[in-house]
Amino acid sequence: MSDLRKYVKQALALGATRARIVSARNVVIGNWVRLKCQYGCDCYNTRYTCPPHSPTPDYTRKMMKEYSRALLIQVENIRYRGERTLRMRFKKMVSRLERTIFLDGHYKAFGMASGPCRFCAKCDLTKPCRFPEDARPAMEACGIDVYQTVRNCGLKLEVVKKLDDPCTYTGLILID
Repeated sequence: MSDLRKYVKQALALGATRARIVSARNVVIGNWVRLKCQYGCDCYNTRYTCPPHSPTPDYTRKMMKEYSRALLIQVENIRYRGERTLRMRFKKMVSRLERTIFLDGHYKAFGMASGPCRFCAKCDLTKPCRFPEDARPAMEACGIDVYQTVRNCGLKLEVVKKLDDPCTYTGLILID
């Protein structure tokens, strides 16, 4: 674990509010999670990073067995409305940290962000992704219970009650 602490420092230097190395066993996956995407999010079936195009909960469960550690990062006080730049910067933070970890020899590194990808105004599902270096599936799109996972890692995450309220974005970079 000590060799991975440098990634915590890098995440904080990039603007993360909190970052820590956690056990991959803390990640909770539920079949019900994707229902929140399907019935409640207008991005369902409109983006490569969202269901049904993202990994299924069953696939995610199998994949998680191939990892033992992860970098969990959070950025607080992002508002859903009006702060597109901050949300995009968070998603780029996840992909850039993933790349750094990969180039350091952790070749299985894979990052997941929060919420729908918005690198394009509209995702053209008839063509390849225009931003494959930055677009990553949302944790919840893969069936990850983000709230319980964060709590299992000793951090907090609260339900946002209004779109104008500040929220905490959470990302996960799997490492092994």
